Amino acid sequence: MAISRQSSPKNEEFCSQCVFKSDTVTRPVLRKALFQAYLEARIGKRGTEDEIRFEVNLFDNIDRLTEAIITRTYKPGRGIAFIVRDPVIREIFAATFKDRVVHHLLYDLSYNWWDRRFIGNSFSCRVGKGTELGWRTMRKDMIKCSKMGKVPSTIYKFDLSGYFMSLNRRLLYERVDWGLKQQFKEAPKIYQLAKYLWHEVIFDHPTEGVTIRGTKHDWRNLPKTKSLFFQPPETGIVIGNLTSQLLSNIYLDQLDRFVKIELGYKYYGRYVDDFYIVIPNTEKARLAKDRKRIELYLGSLGLKLHPKKCYAQPVEHGVEFLGAKVYLQHVQPGSRVKHNFHRAVYNTANGLRPNFEAITSYTGLMTRMKADKEIARIFEKVGWEYEELSL
Repeated sequence: MAISRQSSPKNEEFCSQCVFKSDTVTRPVLRKALFQAYLEARIGKRGTEDEIRFEVNLFDNIDRLTEAIITRTYKPGRGIAFIVRDPVIREIFAATFKDRVVHHLLYDLSYNWWDRRFIGNSFSCRVGKGTELGWRTMRKDMIKCSKMGKVPSTIYKFDLSGYFMSLNRRLLYERVDWGLKQQFKEAPKIYQLAKYLWHEVIFDHPTEGVTIRGTKHDWRNLPKTKSLFFQPPETGIVIGNLTSQLLSNIYLDQLDRFVKIELGYKYYGRYVDDFYIVIPNTEKARLAKDRKRIELYLGSLGLKLHPKKCYAQPVEHGVEFLGAKVYLQHVQPGSRVKHNFHRAVYNTANGLRPNFEAITSYTGLMTRMKADKEIARIFEKVGWEYEELSL
């Protein structure tokens, strides 16, 4: 999964979209928009080698980027590919800082329009959403559907197979273009600008000329179905880019609307490629038929359900979702969260790979799940004491 952009809403003063008044796309206007996109792109990246190179000749670089976009000669640069293993093994392509600036420009132009269209129960990479709201909403849906356990109900959990690697870029681009046409009906110049940049981002071939950080041996435990290096042409997008997070939601907005509106399932939610449906047991036969319709609809998008990660569970038995084990009466940390937290505590206590930031993060998360006893138990194993927090 991609890293979420779940910060507070942008200050209007630093929103690149606000620079474009009416349908004006002149060099000064685009230059100002790119400068504001640069201010956003550097957050969390100050001091990195690529950011420093861009900043040293900041205004020259902004001018060159402006000219390349105006003359339609902009092409994404060559990034860095590497493997991460926490929380699971994944392949990451890190874009150049110049391209990050363009990504922020595109994000600013497109995000608000699409976000207003997305359903409320789409939780990934959206301002004010996130994993915690995801599992809290799932619990509310379980409670409402079952009337707190009085009506026998079942939660169905689904996962898409190799989602980011399976995305058909042509279909993705068509969906993005559809949205741009709706958004910029009265602004054809801005539409053409955004269409051009989205085309360059979506149809870029990031594996060509990429710099490998580490060695190719690092890829040995990554299934080929999860690597862009082994996908057919025009298939798959990178994990890690800001634009990829938005594109993911744009594409699966179609699934959300199909399940929620066309099929009429009230208790539905999605985070990236994980989604759930809660129904009373009296509707099991209906969902069995509709599952086939969902699979056919996904097939039309070039996607399919993961055969080993889809299951049904009575709501009273609880279900793992977004790092939590969700029950009707309460929420517990999921098995992966507990494992990662225990590993971070053990490694830090024994001076192996100290990671106080991870410990603080997991402690805060588990406290919000009211799992203070679990925190104390793990701390006790390494001789630490835990004082309950009041969050």
